[in-house]
Amino acid sequence: MYFISGFYKFKKILNIGKNKKIIQLYFINKGIRGSIIISKEGINGTISAKRKILDVALNKIKKTFKFSNFDSINLSKCSYQPFHRGKVKLKKEVVPMGIKILKRKSKNHVDPTKWNKLIKDKNTFLLDARKPFEFKVGTFKRSINPNVNNFREFPNYLKNLNREKTIAMFCTGGIRCEKASIFLKKKGFKNVFQLKGGIINYLKKIKKKESLWKGECYVFDNRVSIKHSLIPGSFSMCSGCRKPISPKEKKSRKYEEGVSCPNCHDHLKPSQKERFRMRQRQINLAKERGKKHIFQKEY
Repeated sequence: MYFISGFYKFKKILNIGKNKKIIQLYFINKGIRGSIIISKEGINGTISAKRKILDVALNKIKKTFKFSNFDSINLSKCSYQPFHRGKVKLKKEVVPMGIKILKRKSKNHVDPTKWNKLIKDKNTFLLDARKPFEFKVGTFKRSINPNVNNFREFPNYLKNLNREKTIAMFCTGGIRCEKASIFLKKKGFKNVFQLKGGIINYLKKIKKKESLWKGECYVFDNRVSIKHSLIPGSFSMCSGCRKPISPKEKKSRKYEEGVSCPNCHDHLKPSQKERFRMRQRQINLAKERGKKHIFQKEY
């Protein structure tokens, strides 16, 4: 069994190049997979390993970057390793919005147990701060998605919201909302709240019969989606467009394993489809021989 931990920390980070090398080497030596983004304003990551190795790795990260606790952290598990490799990246911001923060303000964080009451209020503007394809997989009832594919464009949407409204935001793990809430506060918005720990924390804490969540939650690993209690969901990943596809979409005549789905079938060139078919044939041959091909994905 593999355990997956998502986390972030806003803190002034020094020597980011040196620390990248330390963490990258540690990942290689311990066989840890996943990714971490390091910037001068903090870190954001999701990594996976066996439980004992993962616990030691999280302590290693805290020690390397000189802090005692993450701002937010979640834990789930999977029967297979959901990442293909371990990556450590340097970025200007942990979430690209053109603003930098060095300390998280937690007064506007709403615990999942109190979230339902907030979003049931018809005067609350419920904002899904994720990308459109994530919104399509699942979201809260009555939520609005800004339909923004690049997070750098998000501020242009936010600044046009009604300042008098109570705004409740949510995202997968919480970090995108941290940035968005800081932006709104600077623009004069008074009543801005975010779901503590994000959707993952909500699905872990709230029972399905009490939940206001509809669908599944997209995650950035080979599980593709998760359900309540953080069990792996039913979505797969299209090899043609790298977008999540539901069991219903896989029944479409436009779905071809390893090649296309209803989202991309009409947009792919014949040469692309043939290249993808060749790749899928190699995967199928490897399966027949009891081997795993380099391009084979587990979902």
